[in-house]
Amino acid sequence: MDNEICKDFQETVAQFTLRHKSILDILSKINESGAKVNRATVKAVTQCGCVSIEASKHTWPEEADLSDLSAILDSDLYGHVCPDCQDIIESEMGKLLFYITALCNSINLDLHDVLNKELKKVLTLGKFTLR
Repeated sequence: MDNEICKDFQETVAQFTLRHKSILDILSKINESGAKVNRATVKAVTQCGCVSIEASKHTWPEEADLSDLSAILDSDLYGHVCPDCQDIIESEMGKLLFYITALCNSINLDLHDVLNKELKKVLTLGKFTLR
């Protein structure tokens, strides 16, 4: 993520975090926002039907190694999120990002640094990150 975008977003969040300034409020809003992202995604399946979930136990051949798993395993999600559902999910993800950024502000972390450290970790560990 571009440093300027992170900086601008973090400064804007700092400016507009008024009602939920307490660390306890921020933490509870992160949990609430995460749940709303989950709910919006579930509604894309259960109410709209633009996507479906077909899940079962993931299995792979014994001879498969870690580098093969990305091609073997899938997300269990089929179809494409429609524009209406995409708007709702993006809106909920935006709120989640707002509160994550508010948490960064509250404990004096730089959002760009957090993202860069995570990116370096993922790039260094590659598939061994196992997330």
